Amino acid sequence: MLKTYKFKLEPTVQQIEIIEQTLYLCRWLYNSMLEQRKLAYKLRDISLTFYTQNKELPKVKEEFPEFKQVNAQVLQDVCQRLDKTFKSFFRRLKNGEKAGFPRFKGKNRYDSITYPQPYPKGGFKIEGKYLKLSKIGNVRIKLHRQIEGKIKTCTIKRKNGKYYACFACEIEPEPQTTEKQVGVDLGVKHLAITSEGEFFEHPKYLRKAEKRLKYLQRMVSRRKKGSNRRRKAVAMLAKCHEYIANQRRDTAHKISRYLVNHYDLIAFEDLNIKGMVKNHHLAKSIADAGWRMLIQFTTYKAEYAGKKVVLVDPHNTSQACSECGQIVKKTLNERTHKCPCGYIADRDVNAARNILKKALA
Repeated sequence: MLKTYKFKLEPTVQQIEIIEQTLYLCRWLYNSMLEQRKLAYKLRDISLTFYTQNKELPKVKEEFPEFKQVNAQVLQDVCQRLDKTFKSFFRRLKNGEKAGFPRFKGKNRYDSITYPQPYPKGGFKIEGKYLKLSKIGNVRIKLHRQIEGKIKTCTIKRKNGKYYACFACEIEPEPQTTEKQVGVDLGVKHLAITSEGEFFEHPKYLRKAEKRLKYLQRMVSRRKKGSNRRRKAVAMLAKCHEYIANQRRDTAHKISRYLVNHYDLIAFEDLNIKGMVKNHHLAKSIADAGWRMLIQFTTYKAEYAGKKVVLVDPHNTSQACSECGQIVKKTLNERTHKCPCGYIADRDVNAARNILKKALA
């Protein structure tokens, strides 16, 4: 299985210029190839493939010498990226989903380049505190943890004026066992509640940062479009949103790690989150909770540990009694489950027990 490690880069001013120029050239190539595909189909009824466009890269370098400054495999990955975009488009079209035809990438919509292979065949290599990148140089990297497995690819990513290296590594799963199962109910008052009565608080990072966000949003709206002051205000707002997202991600990592370390089977509800956020009374709280992120993090951690995550139908998990199965209707304001059979429990703990029962069934 593949596992990704992300590290912060500290490039020099000259290296930043080279990275930015590389991103610009790759974006230009992506948009040109997209235009080529559209015109070929429109004028000649021909569908261009990855192999067709990949063969033309040497000619592109002859016509535009500036592309010689970019590693050949990085340019090939741009072709691969566009081809994957078209394959995804046709897959969605075939499945009757909202297709979304591939779009041209604007100035701030192309933020990464990928080296598909390490040295000696490819263009990247870790040497002590530096990451050696072909055509860019030795970039200082903060290796805050040990990389496990065999490194397959390296992606250089730009985000809010910062640069990161993401390594995709092939690792062998390490099976662990506890012989315990748990059901997890996701909520807005508490982020997660287990069938064993454990409560994980909902930090509500977005709610806590609302005052600061409103201030920055007003600042952006007051600035003149295209001005340097507006650009700085937009960067400040983006950093604030990034900080909130990082806080939410950190909480999801901690909870998912706890669940995977303590249980062999973890059951969640298969929630229609896209439909749930249409409820304007709960939309902000649901989005702030990051339920989907928590499920995704738990799933990949469980896969690595040889454990299992199960998604069950959420129908009546809150209303049914986990002791006798009788339906006990409750409004959202009622936080205690009281059944005629005599079973009394917290509403969410009862739901978590029902989730576990469905998963075991």
